[in-house]
Amino acid sequence: MSTAKEIMVREVVSTRPSCMVEEVTRVLYHHGISGLPVCDENHCVIGIVTEADILGRTTGQDTVADIMKTPVFTVAEETPLEEIAVLLTEKRIKRVPVVVEGKLVGIVSRADVVRALAGRRR
Repeated sequence: MSTAKEIMVREVVSTRPSCMVEEVTRVLYHHGISGLPVCDENHCVIGIVTEADILGRTTGQDTVADIMKTPVFTVAEETPLEEIAVLLTEKRIKRVPVVVEGKLVGIVSRADVVRALAGRRR
């Protein structure tokens, strides 16, 4: 049975709550991603910000802290693939940070789950 550790992306782009929304918009575009975990100074996940959160927030004065979603659903490295799939579906989210003692170590997206399931069925 696959786990989060086996399918997660380890090099995660994240942001801080003090970042300006305009800057995060550029980061999302540059990396071709639709959401970012928000981490504090200890690299602990405290929120998540997505394209949907950014839409309509173009005043130039908003920070990530103003628009990020909290609390964040997270999983452990040992979380089974099937459990992650259920979480993503039931909570209607597209990605879930993987944490160890609250600290960000990876992220699993819907695409990662689908890729793992497709590989399993070959």
